[in-house]
Amino acid sequence: MPTLEGVLPAGADTLLVISGLDFQYQARGLAQTLEPIKQTHQQLRTINGNLRDVSNPIFRKYSSKITCTDVDAPPIDNIFPGMIVTVQCAIELVYKTGNVGSPAKPEVSGSSYVQGPSTHYRPQLEMMVMDVKHTFDEWKHDNGWEIDLEEV
Repeated sequence: MPTLEGVLPAGADTLLVISGLDFQYQARGLAQTLEPIKQTHQQLRTINGNLRDVSNPIFRKYSSKITCTDVDAPPIDNIFPGMIVTVQCAIELVYKTGNVGSPAKPEVSGSSYVQGPSTHYRPQLEMMVMDVKHTFDEWKHDNGWEIDLEEV
C-alpha cells in the first residue's frame, strides 16, 4: 500500500532511515534538505549573452542536511566524515506521472503515490557523511544533531 504524505509506514517511528543507525525513537523536529551538489553549478554566458549549462550530467547528484532537536539523541556515536551510508529520505521528490526515465533516483519501497498528474516518492540514496555536529542545551535537556551528506 502506498505511503501518503505525512503518514508513517507501519511500525516506523520516523520516515528517515539511515543504514547503520538505529532510529528507534520518535524524531520530533526532524528536518531534511535536498539540493544539487556544487559541481552542477556550471553555467556560462556565450559571447551573445545567452546562458548555457556546461555541467556534466554525471554530476546531477544531491547533498542533504538532516537536523533534529529532541529529548533523546540518536545513536550517532562513531559516525565520521567519509563514511558511506544509505539514506531513505524523509523528504519527497515529485515527477510528472508517465515520464520516461522517472523516477530519477531509486525510491524507498512503498513510498510512492500518485496525486493528480504527479507521482510523489521518497528517494533512497547512497551518501557519504561530510560532517556531523552534536549540540546540547542543559536547561531544556535538548539534544541537537546535524548530519551533512553528499550522494556518492
